[in-house]
Amino acid sequence: MLKTRQPSSTPAETDDEILLGGAWLPHGFQLDPHSHVHGQLVYAAAGALVTTTERGTWVAPADRITWTPPRFAHSHRFYGQTDVRLVSVPLDLCAGLIDHPSVFAVSPLLREALLALTDEPERRPGAHRRLLAVIVDELADAAETSLHLPEASDDRLRAATDLLRADPTRPSTLAELGRAVGASERTLSRLFHAELSMSFHRWRTTLRIHHALAHLTDGMTVTETAVACGWSNPSSFIDAFTEVVGQTPGRYQAGLRIHAR
Repeated sequence: MLKTRQPSSTPAETDDEILLGGAWLPHGFQLDPHSHVHGQLVYAAAGALVTTTERGTWVAPADRITWTPPRFAHSHRFYGQTDVRLVSVPLDLCAGLIDHPSVFAVSPLLREALLALTDEPERRPGAHRRLLAVIVDELADAAETSLHLPEASDDRLRAATDLLRADPTRPSTLAELGRAVGASERTLSRLFHAELSMSFHRWRTTLRIHHALAHLTDGMTVTETAVACGWSNPSSFIDAFTEVVGQTPGRYQAGLRIHAR
């Protein structure tokens, strides 16, 4: 179960507990928006989680870890039976990481360090702190992944993305979406690139991949997932999934079974 330990490094941290530990959470479990004085790492050793902030949504399957800096309001939703590992990062170590929420790939060394930190009691004074420093060093060198779905601010663009969020399988063209929200195709295209730094096609594909990860984690087959997320055939889904996630959906599901053992 999740446990807490009182920090011992700086007086500024003494009013807030350092969270450290793990727990199994059921499919669909959700944590409402909240924030922390410290930074927070959340890792799904099995299952998957989605983290949402004002800057957008990040999905983290079992080979990714989410990072939320101090005082960023965020919420979490968990998919599949999730073995969640939670680590607070004291303020003095946060400087070694980027200053915005993100998702990073989990190397074999990082995974083992996270499991050791959240599984094992501290046998020697300062051991957890030293292991946490190794984790921060690993993350400082890790590349951010492409599983971020940025949030729109323009009212027309937000209306368009809301329509897609409500139905990821929606086959509308950009021109059809524009007519629905009162903007031209050219205007919406420009807004996708200017505000979200991606094309309409890329944004919708990433949205569908987010849903696909949840379905696959919950046990849906690759073919069923392709249909449920709006792809016309499994092969096009497999190609898109592999490009975004870095592995085929079949290999992703196989990895879930290995991590769940």
